[in-house]
Amino acid sequence: TLQQLRPQLNMGKKAKTAAGKAKAANRKVLPDNFPKPVPSVEEQVGSGKPVEQPGLPGENWKLLGGEGYDDGGVADLTLLLDLEDVVLRRKRGDKAYYEAMKNDLLPRQQFGAMAKVGRRDQKVQLAQVLFADEKEHSKVPSEVYVEPIEGDEDPAVIKEQTKALVTAKEALKLSMILSESACVSLSLAEICKRIMVLRGKEGGEDALRVACKACELAGTGFWDSDEVMMEAMETPKLPDNHQTNATKLSLANPASLKLIPIRVSELCYRTGYMQKGNALASLGREAEAREAYELIFPLLTDEVRSARIDWERFSVLINVGNTYAREKDYTLADEQYKLAERIGQDHVDAAQGSEEDGKNMISVVKRARAIALKKVGRDDEAKALMKELVEQQVKEQAEAAKKAEEAAAKRKAELEEQKKAREEAEKEKQ
Repeated sequence: TLQQLRPQLNMGKKAKTAAGKAKAANRKVLPDNFPKPVPSVEEQVGSGKPVEQPGLPGENWKLLGGEGYDDGGVADLTLLLDLEDVVLRRKRGDKAYYEAMKNDLLPRQQFGAMAKVGRRDQKVQLAQVLFADEKEHSKVPSEVYVEPIEGDEDPAVIKEQTKALVTAKEALKLSMILSESACVSLSLAEICKRIMVLRGKEGGEDALRVACKACELAGTGFWDSDEVMMEAMETPKLPDNHQTNATKLSLANPASLKLIPIRVSELCYRTGYMQKGNALASLGREAEAREAYELIFPLLTDEVRSARIDWERFSVLINVGNTYAREKDYTLADEQYKLAERIGQDHVDAAQGSEEDGKNMISVVKRARAIALKKVGRDDEAKALMKELVEQQVKEQAEAAKKAEEAAAKRKAELEEQKKAREEAEKEKQ
């Protein structure tokens, strides 16, 4: 009978000693110990929702023409990294997830220098690579594509750029181990950017291949993990007998959207399309580059007006304008530059805008316009514009230095007053 067979079907052994019973009890995960419930997919809107108070210091988080503040992309970063493993908890259920976490069965790097680092901390280290500030010496910005100047490479700079590319490839490996598709897509976009920084036009084809894979991960279909992992190799190359086996769900696949907010896919698309456009531009395929850039516009339509998001809108417009400039069509290029300039002027004019960001945007437009004028042989106008830009920058630097001196003097006076107050308080005590 079934009752007679039950003892034989019990594959585990019951603990008999006190120590064994304690270990068994420790392995159990009680629902009472779970943190707050997982939010629904619809509730996770990222940085698309303004916040009431600025989470970061500074004035460039105010929304333009609206109430509230931009959160600086913090909520978007949380969505992309999924530090709380919300997606995995949805997929497995809280009980199975926390049992796996307690027994160290969740995906993480278990060898090498990171072997003793937990899954969450490994994600934090991954974020430091993917969202680190851009180095000043980078000859091609991550957003706006600028034609590199050949022959000006400094050996020390090349060494740094090579190291940066290796680091991005390590980030891709870690993203694959952690099974975080959004981080995989962003790692690929970062590799694409760093290939162009290091190799310029020569690396255009490789950069384009990587960017296409980043967009594929953000899409609605499937992707091949072997073809993606290949990009982490020092010299990417698939075996001669390789056959594509795309079985991994992309971020916007209908099955994925049951677990992952659509915003994650949109954020990865924005990054992937930008780098794809840059890669195509480096190859001289200007019309295709424009198509890639213009795919970003619909993804920004419903975004808030803040300095952070407006820089992204601005970068797309400058990139599109530059494609026309390289085709020697100044009229169409200037149409895009005027739209970009309007974004900067909005921030200069508005009481709640970021004046500093607005002025920087206008300076970038003037530089792009001068280069476009030079390409069509209007050298005198280009020189006059560059002269105006240099004079403006000198003036702004002088104003910034004056403000810094005033702030330092004010701070010094405050410290002296505090010191004097402390001395007087000590005298009164005596």
